[in-house]
Formats: sequence, C-alpha cells, structure tokens
Amino acid sequence: MLSLRGGPLEVRSAGLIDKWVAGETAHPSMIAAASDRGYDLTGHRPAQVDKTLIDWADLVLAMDRSVLANLHTIGGAESTAKMQLYLEDQHVPDPMGKPAADFTACAAIIEARSARYLP
Repeated sequence: MLSLRGGPLEVRSAGLIDKWVAGETAHPSMIAAASDRGYDLTGHRPAQVDKTLIDWADLVLAMDRSVLANLHTIGGAESTAKMQLYLEDQHVPDPMGKPAADFTACAAIIEARSARYLP
C-alpha cells in the first residue's frame, strides 16, 4: 500500500467501466506514449474498481469529477477522506477514441504531477 510516511509504495490502476476484456493489454497508444517516456505498460491489464480496492488504498486518485463522484458512491462515506482529483481542481483529459497525440499529452500530464504523490 501507499505509505504517506515514506514507507513501501504499491500503485494500482483501475477504471469504472469494464471497456476492456480481462487479460487484454492497455490501449496500444498509451503503451506507446508510456514507452516514449521510459515506462513499460505491456504487462498492465485493465481492472474495474470496486469497494475492496478502495478499502485497500491509502489514497484514491480520480481523473475527473465524474469519476470522483462514482468512487464516492462505490467506496461509501468512510472512504471519502482518502479520495481526491489527480489534478486538484481540473480533470485529466480522457484520450480514448482520440489520436495518439492525445495519449501522449495524457501521459505527460500524469507523469508531470506524479511526483507530488510519491514519498
């Protein structure tokens, strides 16, 4: 689990909509965008967020306000304090259905802000 006190760090990724079949890889354009930045997403497999995952986490980051609202519903009132928007007051643009350049821009945004969450 993520330790906000500088201990061990484990990051998990999950989405709200089960768009991808279990066992498939991340979107090819995101794999390429991440690879260009030095990250290997070839082993990443999509997962759907659930209450168990929210309960496990110390911090839950949402890419937009709609996702945040859904996470509050799934996690319940006891989980609200550990949820926040990834960009504080903005949303991370969803690149799905858009050109590869949008995936590259999304990866850049995620990478640029990630340091604030790392010990």
